[in-house]
Amino acid sequence: MNILMWILIFVGGATGAVSTLYIIVSLFAVLIYKIYRKIVYHASLYD
Repeated sequence: MNILMWILIFVGGATGAVSTLYIIVSLFAVLIYKIYRKIVYHASLYD
């Protein structure tokens, strides 16, 4: 394979990995934030 194909494969794989990591981190961040608000302010988890 030529070098441009390897660059394309790397960029595509890196984009997929970064977006997946962002979604996972965001999910846990939102859950922790909602639990914190529930404990401190007695807010609903569904707001």
